[in-house]
Amino acid sequence: MYGVVLAAGRGTRMRPLTDRRPKPLLPVGDRSLLEHAFDAAYEVVDEFVVVIGYRGDLIRETIGDSYRNRPVHYVEQEEARGTADAVAQAESVVDDRFIVLNGDVLVDPELPRALADAGGTAVAATVVDDPQSYGVISTTSEDGTDGDVLAGIIEKPADPPTSLANVGCYAFEPDVFEYIERTPESERGEYEITTTLELLLADDREIAVASYAGTWLDVGRPWELLEATEVVLGDWDDQQLDGTVEEGVHLEGAVVVEAGARVRSGAYVEGPALICEGAEVGPNAYIRGATVVGPDGHVGHSVEVKNSVLMAGVSVGHLSYVGDSILGRDVNVGAGTNVANLRHDDENVRLTVKGDRVNTGRRKFGVVVGDDAKTGINTSLNAGVTMGVGATTAPGEVLTRDRLTND
Repeated sequence: MYGVVLAAGRGTRMRPLTDRRPKPLLPVGDRSLLEHAFDAAYEVVDEFVVVIGYRGDLIRETIGDSYRNRPVHYVEQEEARGTADAVAQAESVVDDRFIVLNGDVLVDPELPRALADAGGTAVAATVVDDPQSYGVISTTSEDGTDGDVLAGIIEKPADPPTSLANVGCYAFEPDVFEYIERTPESERGEYEITTTLELLLADDREIAVASYAGTWLDVGRPWELLEATEVVLGDWDDQQLDGTVEEGVHLEGAVVVEAGARVRSGAYVEGPALICEGAEVGPNAYIRGATVVGPDGHVGHSVEVKNSVLMAGVSVGHLSYVGDSILGRDVNVGAGTNVANLRHDDENVRLTVKGDRVNTGRRKFGVVVGDDAKTGINTSLNAGVTMGVGATTAPGEVLTRDRLTND
Protein backbone atom coordinates (compact mmCIF):
# COMPACT_ATOMS: atom_id res chain seq x y z
CA MET A 1 0.00 0.00 0.00
CA TYR A 2 1.14 3.53 -0.80
CA GLY A 3 0.91 6.54 1.46
CA VAL A 4 0.20 9.68 -0.59
CA VAL A 5 1.00 12.78 1.46
CA LEU A 6 -0.23 16.17 0.21
CA ALA A 7 2.46 18.80 0.82
CA ALA A 8 2.19 21.29 -2.03
CA GLY A 9 0.47 24.32 -0.44
CA ARG A 10 2.07 27.72 0.23
CA GLY A 11 0.90 27.94 3.85
CA THR A 12 0.09 31.66 3.58
CA ARG A 13 -1.84 31.69 6.88
CA MET A 14 1.37 30.64 8.64
CA ARG A 15 3.47 33.54 7.33
CA PRO A 16 6.14 34.72 8.03
CA LEU A 17 7.17 31.23 9.22
CA THR A 18 6.57 29.85 5.72
CA ASP A 19 8.28 32.64 3.78
CA ARG A 20 11.43 30.50 3.51
CA ARG A 21 10.11 26.96 4.01
CA PRO A 22 7.04 24.89 3.09
CA LYS A 23 4.62 24.47 5.95
CA PRO A 24 5.06 20.66 6.19
CA LEU A 25 8.70 21.25 7.21
CA LEU A 26 7.77 23.35 10.25
CA PRO A 27 9.08 21.64 13.39
CA VAL A 28 6.75 20.01 15.91
CA GLY A 29 8.79 18.60 18.74
CA ASP A 30 11.73 16.60 17.46
CA ARG A 31 10.65 16.33 13.81
CA SER A 32 8.73 18.13 11.09
CA LEU A 33 4.99 18.01 10.47
CA LEU A 34 5.68 15.95 7.35
CA GLU A 35 7.69 13.40 9.31
CA HIS A 36 4.85 13.10 11.81
CA ALA A 37 2.56 12.20 8.89
CA PHE A 38 5.09 9.59 7.71
CA ASP A 39 5.34 8.12 11.20
CA ALA A 40 1.55 7.93 11.56
CA ALA A 41 1.24 5.90 8.35
CA TYR A 42 4.50 3.96 8.62
CA GLU A 43 3.09 0.64 9.80
CA VAL A 44 0.45 0.37 7.07
CA VAL A 45 2.29 1.60 3.96
CA ASP A 46 5.19 0.21 1.95
CA GLU A 47 6.09 3.38 0.04
CA PHE A 48 5.41 7.10 0.33
CA VAL A 49 4.46 9.50 -2.45
CA VAL A 50 4.81 13.18 -1.56
CA VAL A 51 2.92 15.74 -3.62
CA ILE A 52 5.13 18.82 -3.56
CA GLY A 53 4.74 22.36 -4.91
CA TYR A 54 5.84 25.47 -3.02
CA ARG A 55 9.56 25.14 -2.19
CA GLY A 56 9.36 21.45 -2.95
CA ASP A 57 13.12 21.32 -3.43
CA LEU A 58 13.54 21.82 0.32
CA ILE A 59 11.30 18.84 1.01
CA ARG A 60 13.34 16.69 -1.37
CA GLU A 61 16.60 17.82 0.25
CA THR A 62 15.32 17.35 3.80
CA ILE A 63 13.62 13.97 3.43
CA GLY A 64 15.64 12.37 0.64
CA ASP A 65 14.74 9.19 -1.22
CA SER A 66 13.66 7.16 1.80
CA TYR A 67 12.19 7.54 5.27
CA ARG A 68 12.95 4.87 7.87
CA ASN A 69 13.69 2.44 5.02
CA ARG A 70 10.43 3.21 3.19
CA PRO A 71 10.99 4.52 -0.37
CA VAL A 72 9.85 8.11 -0.93
CA HIS A 73 8.72 9.30 -4.37
CA TYR A 74 8.01 12.91 -5.31
CA VAL A 75 5.44 14.25 -7.74
CA GLU A 76 4.75 17.92 -8.35
CA GLN A 77 1.53 19.91 -8.37
CA GLU A 78 2.63 22.94 -10.36
CA GLU A 79 -0.47 25.00 -9.53
CA ALA A 80 -2.74 24.76 -6.48
CA ARG A 81 -5.96 23.53 -8.10
CA GLY A 82 -7.60 21.55 -5.31
CA THR A 83 -7.27 18.24 -3.51
CA ALA A 84 -8.43 16.07 -6.41
CA ASP A 85 -5.82 17.64 -8.66
CA ALA A 86 -3.17 17.06 -5.97
CA VAL A 87 -4.08 13.38 -5.66
CA ALA A 88 -4.09 13.05 -9.46
CA GLN A 89 -0.37 13.84 -9.56
CA ALA A 90 0.34 10.49 -7.85
CA GLU A 91 -1.06 8.47 -10.78
CA SER A 92 2.37 8.16 -12.38
CA VAL A 93 3.66 6.26 -9.33
CA VAL A 94 0.71 4.54 -7.70
CA ASP A 95 -0.38 1.11 -9.00
CA ASP A 96 -2.02 -0.31 -5.88
CA ARG A 97 -4.41 0.74 -3.12
CA PHE A 98 -3.30 3.92 -1.33
CA ILE A 99 -4.21 6.17 1.53
CA VAL A 100 -4.19 9.99 1.37
CA LEU A 101 -2.94 12.10 4.27
CA ASN A 102 -2.20 15.79 4.64
CA GLY A 103 1.37 16.87 5.34
CA ASP A 104 0.23 19.66 7.67
CA VAL A 105 -2.31 17.79 9.80
CA LEU A 106 -1.34 16.00 13.01
CA VAL A 107 -3.03 12.61 13.45
CA ASP A 108 -2.37 9.40 15.37
CA PRO A 109 -1.36 6.07 13.73
CA GLU A 110 -4.88 4.79 14.45
CA LEU A 111 -6.23 6.88 11.57
CA PRO A 112 -4.15 5.35 8.73
CA ARG A 113 -4.75 1.96 10.33
CA ALA A 114 -8.53 2.48 10.27
CA LEU A 115 -8.38 3.46 6.59
CA ALA A 116 -6.18 0.49 5.74
CA ASP A 117 -8.43 -1.95 7.59
CA ALA A 118 -11.60 -0.60 5.98
CA GLY A 119 -10.71 -2.09 2.61
CA GLY A 120 -11.53 -0.62 -0.79
CA THR A 121 -12.43 3.07 -0.85
CA ALA A 122 -12.86 4.70 2.56
CA VAL A 123 -13.21 8.11 4.17
CA ALA A 124 -12.05 8.87 7.73
CA ALA A 125 -14.55 10.50 10.08
CA THR A 126 -14.43 11.74 13.65
CA VAL A 127 -17.12 12.91 16.07
CA VAL A 128 -17.14 16.69 16.65
CA ASP A 129 -19.09 18.95 19.00
CA ASP A 130 -20.05 21.47 16.32
CA PRO A 131 -20.68 19.60 13.06
CA GLN A 132 -22.15 22.72 11.42
CA SER A 133 -18.59 24.02 11.04
CA TYR A 134 -17.36 21.01 9.05
CA GLY A 135 -17.99 18.82 6.07
CA VAL A 136 -20.41 16.35 7.66
CA ILE A 137 -20.53 12.67 6.82
CA SER A 138 -23.98 11.35 5.96
CA THR A 139 -24.22 7.58 6.38
CA THR A 140 -26.57 4.81 5.32
CA SER A 141 -27.75 4.39 8.91
CA GLU A 142 -29.25 6.96 11.23
CA ASP A 143 -26.56 6.95 13.89
CA GLY A 144 -23.39 6.78 11.80
CA THR A 145 -22.03 3.70 13.56
CA ASP A 146 -18.61 2.18 13.03
CA GLY A 147 -18.44 0.07 9.90
CA ASP A 148 -21.16 2.10 8.20
CA VAL A 149 -21.17 3.20 4.57
CA LEU A 150 -20.99 6.72 3.17
CA ALA A 151 -24.18 8.26 1.79
CA GLY A 152 -22.72 11.73 1.15
CA ILE A 153 -20.73 14.67 2.50
CA ILE A 154 -22.57 17.90 3.27
CA GLU A 155 -20.55 21.10 3.72
CA LYS A 156 -21.41 23.03 6.91
CA PRO A 157 -25.07 21.97 7.03
CA ALA A 158 -27.64 23.92 9.05
CA ASP A 159 -29.16 20.60 10.15
CA PRO A 160 -26.31 18.03 10.35
CA PRO A 161 -27.45 14.44 9.74
CA THR A 162 -24.67 13.13 12.03
CA SER A 163 -21.93 14.51 14.25
CA LEU A 164 -19.26 12.92 12.05
CA ALA A 165 -16.84 15.34 10.41
CA ASN A 166 -14.85 14.51 7.30
CA VAL A 167 -11.22 14.35 8.46
CA GLY A 168 -9.89 14.85 4.92
CA CYS A 169 -8.01 11.54 4.82
CA TYR A 170 -8.98 8.75 2.44
CA ALA A 171 -8.20 5.32 1.03
CA PHE A 172 -8.57 4.68 -2.70
CA GLU A 173 -8.09 2.02 -5.33
CA PRO A 174 -6.08 3.06 -8.44
CA ASP A 175 -9.23 3.34 -10.56
CA VAL A 176 -10.08 6.53 -8.63
CA PHE A 177 -7.86 8.37 -11.11
CA GLU A 178 -10.50 7.76 -13.78
CA TYR A 179 -13.06 9.49 -11.57
CA ILE A 180 -10.68 12.34 -10.79
CA GLU A 181 -10.30 12.92 -14.52
CA ARG A 182 -14.10 13.31 -14.72
CA THR A 183 -14.27 15.61 -11.69
CA PRO A 184 -15.62 19.05 -12.65
CA GLU A 185 -14.24 22.34 -11.42
CA SER A 186 -15.94 23.67 -8.29
CA GLU A 187 -17.43 27.13 -7.83
CA ARG A 188 -14.16 28.29 -6.26
CA GLY A 189 -12.21 27.16 -9.28
CA GLU A 190 -10.72 23.99 -7.79
CA TYR A 191 -11.03 20.25 -8.29
CA GLU A 192 -12.28 18.81 -5.00
CA ILE A 193 -11.81 15.21 -3.90
CA THR A 194 -15.24 15.34 -2.23
CA THR A 195 -16.73 15.86 -5.72
CA THR A 196 -14.82 12.78 -6.85
CA LEU A 197 -16.45 10.85 -4.01
CA GLU A 198 -19.86 11.98 -5.26
CA LEU A 199 -19.04 10.54 -8.68
CA LEU A 200 -18.08 7.24 -7.08
CA LEU A 201 -21.34 7.15 -5.13
CA ALA A 202 -23.29 7.93 -8.30
CA ASP A 203 -21.78 4.78 -9.82
CA ASP A 204 -22.99 2.77 -6.79
CA ARG A 205 -19.49 2.35 -5.46
CA GLU A 206 -19.45 1.53 -1.75
CA ILE A 207 -17.33 3.87 0.36
CA ALA A 208 -16.61 2.77 3.91
CA VAL A 209 -16.65 5.23 6.79
CA ALA A 210 -13.57 4.65 8.96
CA SER A 211 -14.29 5.98 12.44
CA TYR A 212 -11.46 7.72 14.27
CA ALA A 213 -11.33 9.23 17.75
CA GLY A 214 -7.73 10.38 18.12
CA THR A 215 -5.77 13.59 17.53
CA TRP A 216 -6.88 15.64 14.54
CA LEU A 217 -5.14 18.98 14.39
CA ASP A 218 -4.92 21.06 11.23
CA VAL A 219 -1.76 23.12 11.75
CA GLY A 220 -2.67 26.06 9.55
CA ARG A 221 -1.94 29.11 11.74
CA PRO A 222 0.91 29.97 14.12
CA TRP A 223 -0.96 29.32 17.35
CA GLU A 224 -1.88 25.88 16.03
CA LEU A 225 1.84 25.14 15.72
CA LEU A 226 2.09 25.87 19.44
CA GLU A 227 -0.90 23.61 20.08
CA ALA A 228 0.67 20.82 18.04
CA THR A 229 3.88 21.17 20.04
CA GLU A 230 1.91 20.97 23.27
CA VAL A 231 0.19 17.79 22.05
CA VAL A 232 3.38 16.07 20.94
CA LEU A 233 5.50 17.01 23.95
CA GLY A 234 2.55 16.31 26.26
CA ASP A 235 2.80 12.62 25.31
CA TRP A 236 6.35 12.42 26.66
CA ASP A 237 6.77 11.11 30.19
CA ASP A 238 10.47 10.31 30.58
CA GLN A 239 13.75 12.16 30.77
CA GLN A 240 16.35 11.42 28.10
CA LEU A 241 19.69 13.05 28.80
CA ASP A 242 22.11 12.28 25.99
CA GLY A 243 23.76 15.71 26.11
CA THR A 244 25.70 17.42 28.89
CA VAL A 245 23.83 18.42 32.04
CA GLU A 246 26.12 20.24 34.44
CA GLU A 247 26.02 19.99 38.21
CA GLY A 248 23.49 22.34 39.76
CA VAL A 249 20.85 21.95 37.03
CA HIS A 250 17.29 21.16 38.12
CA LEU A 251 15.20 19.07 35.72
CA GLU A 252 11.53 18.38 36.38
CA GLY A 253 9.15 16.30 34.30
CA ALA A 254 9.71 15.09 30.74
CA VAL A 255 12.94 16.70 29.53
CA VAL A 256 14.98 15.61 26.50
CA VAL A 257 18.54 16.89 26.12
CA GLU A 258 19.86 15.62 22.81
CA ALA A 259 23.45 14.58 22.19
CA GLY A 260 25.63 17.63 21.65
CA ALA A 261 23.39 19.92 23.70
CA ARG A 262 24.46 21.48 27.01
CA VAL A 263 22.47 22.65 30.03
CA ARG A 264 24.68 24.80 32.22
CA SER A 265 24.72 25.15 35.99
CA GLY A 266 21.85 26.97 37.65
CA ALA A 267 19.35 26.27 34.88
CA TYR A 268 15.84 25.13 35.83
CA VAL A 269 14.00 23.12 33.17
CA GLU A 270 10.38 22.26 33.86
CA GLY A 271 9.15 19.92 31.14
CA PRO A 272 7.88 18.88 28.79
CA ALA A 273 10.86 20.41 27.03
CA LEU A 274 13.23 19.52 24.22
CA ILE A 275 16.76 20.90 23.99
CA CYS A 276 18.09 19.95 20.58
CA GLU A 277 21.54 19.02 19.34
CA GLY A 278 24.05 21.83 19.59
CA ALA A 279 21.81 24.00 21.78
CA GLU A 280 22.99 25.61 25.02
CA VAL A 281 20.79 26.62 27.96
CA GLY A 282 22.02 28.68 30.90
CA PRO A 283 23.63 29.40 33.17
CA ASN A 284 20.73 30.43 35.40
CA ALA A 285 18.02 30.16 32.73
CA TYR A 286 14.42 29.04 33.27
CA ILE A 287 12.65 26.85 30.68
CA ARG A 288 9.06 25.83 31.31
CA GLY A 289 5.94 24.66 29.52
CA ALA A 290 5.94 22.82 26.20
CA THR A 291 9.14 24.40 24.93
CA VAL A 292 11.57 23.49 22.16
CA VAL A 293 15.04 25.00 21.97
CA GLY A 294 16.05 24.17 18.40
CA PRO A 295 19.38 22.93 17.06
CA ASP A 296 22.30 25.26 17.85
CA GLY A 297 20.02 27.57 19.82
CA HIS A 298 21.13 29.61 22.80
CA VAL A 299 19.13 30.54 25.89
CA GLY A 300 21.45 32.50 28.11
CA HIS A 301 21.85 33.95 31.61
CA SER A 302 18.64 35.01 33.41
CA VAL A 303 16.42 34.24 30.41
CA GLU A 304 12.97 32.73 30.86
CA VAL A 305 11.33 30.87 27.99
CA LYS A 306 7.81 29.61 28.52
CA ASN A 307 5.70 27.41 26.23
CA SER A 308 7.50 28.48 23.06
CA VAL A 309 9.13 27.15 19.91
CA LEU A 310 12.64 28.43 19.20
CA MET A 311 13.76 27.15 15.81
CA ALA A 312 17.33 26.37 14.78
CA GLY A 313 19.97 28.97 15.59
CA VAL A 314 17.79 31.23 17.75
CA SER A 315 19.73 33.24 20.33
CA VAL A 316 18.10 34.71 23.42
CA GLY A 317 21.28 35.87 25.03
CA HIS A 318 20.46 37.22 28.49
CA LEU A 319 17.98 39.07 30.68
CA SER A 320 14.94 38.42 28.45
CA TYR A 321 11.49 36.83 28.61
CA VAL A 322 9.84 34.91 25.74
CA GLY A 323 6.39 33.44 26.41
CA ASP A 324 3.91 31.52 24.23
CA SER A 325 5.79 32.54 21.10
CA ILE A 326 7.34 31.16 17.92
CA LEU A 327 10.76 32.39 16.80
CA GLY A 328 11.99 31.43 13.33
CA ARG A 329 15.49 30.34 12.37
CA ASP A 330 18.46 32.46 13.43
CA VAL A 331 16.40 35.07 15.26
CA ASN A 332 18.52 37.16 17.63
CA VAL A 333 16.78 38.50 20.73
CA GLY A 334 18.64 41.47 22.19
CA ALA A 335 19.38 41.67 25.90
CA GLY A 336 16.44 42.80 28.00
CA THR A 337 13.81 42.03 25.33
CA ASN A 338 10.45 41.18 26.88
CA VAL A 339 7.44 39.59 25.20
CA ALA A 340 3.96 40.35 26.48
CA ASN A 341 1.65 37.35 26.21
CA LEU A 342 -1.49 38.62 27.95
CA ARG A 343 -3.89 41.45 27.14
CA HIS A 344 -4.80 43.92 29.90
CA ASP A 345 -8.52 43.43 29.17
CA ASP A 346 -8.13 39.65 29.62
CA GLU A 347 -9.58 38.96 26.16
CA ASN A 348 -8.08 36.40 23.79
CA VAL A 349 -5.00 37.56 21.90
CA ARG A 350 -5.55 38.39 18.23
CA LEU A 351 -3.03 37.86 15.42
CA THR A 352 -2.87 39.13 11.85
CA VAL A 353 -3.57 36.31 9.37
CA LYS A 354 -3.66 37.21 5.66
CA GLY A 355 -4.38 40.83 6.51
CA ASP A 356 -7.15 40.21 9.06
CA ARG A 357 -6.94 40.31 12.85
CA VAL A 358 -8.03 36.85 13.97
CA ASN A 359 -8.94 35.57 17.43
CA THR A 360 -6.36 32.94 18.37
CA GLY A 361 -8.69 31.40 20.96
CA ARG A 362 -5.81 31.70 23.40
CA ARG A 363 -5.81 33.95 26.43
CA LYS A 364 -2.03 33.75 26.44
CA PHE A 365 -0.13 34.19 23.20
CA GLY A 366 3.04 36.14 22.55
CA VAL A 367 4.65 36.91 19.21
CA VAL A 368 5.54 35.34 15.87
CA VAL A 369 8.99 36.25 14.54
CA GLY A 370 10.29 35.39 11.08
CA ASP A 371 13.75 34.06 10.23
CA ASP A 372 16.75 36.33 10.76
CA ALA A 373 14.80 39.01 12.64
CA LYS A 374 16.57 40.91 15.42
CA THR A 375 15.45 42.94 18.41
CA GLY A 376 17.50 45.75 19.90
CA ILE A 377 18.28 45.71 23.62
CA ASN A 378 15.39 46.45 25.97
CA THR A 379 12.76 45.95 23.26
CA SER A 380 9.16 45.33 24.35
CA LEU A 381 6.94 43.26 22.04
CA ASN A 382 3.19 43.43 22.55
CA ALA A 383 0.97 40.34 22.60
CA GLY A 384 -0.05 39.33 19.08
CA VAL A 385 2.72 41.19 17.26
CA THR A 386 4.34 39.67 14.16
CA MET A 387 7.85 40.47 12.96
CA GLY A 388 8.67 39.53 9.38
CA VAL A 389 11.76 37.87 7.95
CA GLY A 390 14.79 40.05 8.66
CA ALA A 391 12.80 42.73 10.51
CA THR A 392 14.51 44.63 13.33
CA THR A 393 13.71 46.89 16.26
CA ALA A 394 15.72 49.78 17.70
CA PRO A 395 17.12 49.69 21.25
CA GLY A 396 14.39 50.41 23.78
CA GLU A 397 11.61 50.25 21.19
CA VAL A 398 8.05 49.31 22.17
CA LEU A 399 6.47 47.41 19.30
CA THR A 400 2.66 47.40 19.39
CA ARG A 401 2.06 46.91 15.64
CA ASP A 402 3.26 44.26 13.21
CA ARG A 403 6.57 44.95 11.53
CA LEU A 404 6.86 42.84 8.43
CA THR A 405 9.77 44.72 6.85
CA ASN A 406 12.20 47.48 7.79
CA ASP A 407 10.88 49.87 5.10
